[in-house]
Amino acid sequence: MQRFQVKVIDGPLPPDFSASAMEPTLETSPDEAPVLAELLQREPLFHRPEFGTSRADFERLAHSAFWEVGASGRRYSRRFVLDTLEKRYEHPTTSVWEMQDPHCLKIGPDNYLLTYTLIQDKRVTRRSTIWRRSGARWQVVYHQGTEVR
Repeated sequence: MQRFQVKVIDGPLPPDFSASAMEPTLETSPDEAPVLAELLQREPLFHRPEFGTSRADFERLAHSAFWEVGASGRRYSRRFVLDTLEKRYEHPTTSVWEMQDPHCLKIGPDNYLLTYTLIQDKRVTRRSTIWRRSGARWQVVYHQGTEVR
């Protein structure tokens, strides 16, 4: 692993800091509303059977450069994710999860950042996925989950 030292400026939070003041106001542009609708059909990522449950399906969905950071903070390679999904779908279970506060932001030509909060019983995570559109096909380039509580 390569390491680099960087000189930074840092400091404590201001004394009048409030948690509510730090939350961004996330509104999807009306131009991106159709993209948001399309991407929400594909999330939570790798858990929507209508987009496939086989390794071949997941390989088509995940861009060759795909990787992710799990809620644990661990980094996972595309190969590891595909291996895990293949095993998971040998004996799938069903659950009902809740998604909140979805937001879509165009970050480049045919590239979009989708964010949302995922509630799985008592586990709450913030999710971020970078999607790339090529014609009518969507592929995931990057995904991250960060545990809230």
